[in-house]
Amino acid sequence: MNRRTVLQSAGALTAVGLAGCLEGVQDHVEGSFQGVVPIEIYSETDRYYNVRLEAYERETNRQTYEEAYSITPGENVIPPNLEGVYQTLRVTRFDLNDDEMEVREAIVTPDTSLVVIWLDDEFVVEVRQDDGESINETEDAGSVDDVDSADGVPVGDDPNEDD
Repeated sequence: MNRRTVLQSAGALTAVGLAGCLEGVQDHVEGSFQGVVPIEIYSETDRYYNVRLEAYERETNRQTYEEAYSITPGENVIPPNLEGVYQTLRVTRFDLNDDEMEVREAIVTPDTSLVVIWLDDEFVVEVRQDDGESINETEDAGSVDDVDSADGVPVGDDPNEDD
């Protein structure tokens, strides 16, 4: 094999390798690039809790995220990031016996910059937007009994409804 054939082959392989990268750059420039939303969990209590995080797309009810943690007193946890799309984040707090349950829901959008979960006496889910606005989701979203067992989405929630 001569040098010219080797160089032509290397050039062709380089062009093929870069072809996949160009689509990602094009998506970013055109605005279809999806961001990520970090999550932070802070325990400011002297009790152990189990926490389950679930997220569902607003339009399709497709589950996009599911994580579960056992949180010790004073522990801080940083779970994997959420996708920066329109979705509902459902946070369920259990005690160690899985007896006492509390559920909070928050809306995540492409403008969401951070979700902070505070495990203390009040159990707060705080959603921070890119513009610096914070939305505290302290309303009780219902109990686990209010969840439709077929798809895991809270009964009565219409994901197509604009809030």
